[in-house]
Amino acid sequence: MVQAAVWGGVASLSLFLGALIGIFFKIPKRVTAYIMAFGTGLIIGSATFDLLSEASGNANIIHVTSMFLLGAAIFTAFELWISQKGGSQRKRSKKNPHNHSGLAIYIGTLMDAIPESIIIGVSFLGSQSIQWVFIAAIFISNFPEALSSSIGLKLDQYSTKRILILWGSVVVVSSLSSLLGYTFLQNAPESIEYIIGAFGAGGLLAMVSSTMLPEAFEEGGPMVGFISAAGIILSFIFTNL
Repeated sequence: MVQAAVWGGVASLSLFLGALIGIFFKIPKRVTAYIMAFGTGLIIGSATFDLLSEASGNANIIHVTSMFLLGAAIFTAFELWISQKGGSQRKRSKKNPHNHSGLAIYIGTLMDAIPESIIIGVSFLGSQSIQWVFIAAIFISNFPEALSSSIGLKLDQYSTKRILILWGSVVVVSSLSSLLGYTFLQNAPESIEYIIGAFGAGGLLAMVSSTMLPEAFEEGGPMVGFISAAGIILSFIFTNL
């Protein structure tokens, strides 16, 4: 139980670290884009090779497919709402053109972090193999997200203290979400655990496709395709070790 909470927090700790670097150091946008592309590849690979592959043969294929698409649909619906409120640029290091978009950026980040953390908590259940590749993927992908978003929040006149409090609270919520995922599902049937993983995989793939990849390509150019592919194959290698 403690492990689930700790690793849920560790995976999101890179949000806080990325915010610190984004505020106090000037990182070339191309470097940020490459990190984001690599993290995107790791997430795609982990969601496919870990979450979906483990569900194969352990849960009804119709249930897995339905939950995967439901996860993608719910994320997309929230993304549409967040975009209308001014949070569509939460992963971009530009001044947000919308007024009062800070709360939308924060909610959007929580929307990304909570399902990720729940999956981490579920992976610590006895019947599951711990998704170390998934944890690493979330850690790496969170870093450029916070770095870019913090630069944007700073341009929107948010104080350093306020920005760090926002990201710090996401780390705490992520840790609690991981703990809750472990606690509430520890007595659930094994098939439910895999179905939850499929739901999270759908949401994660929708997230990286609509937010991370467009930003990475815009700032990093065609090279992000190869870097993303490198992240995917590395995830595949680690999954099969």
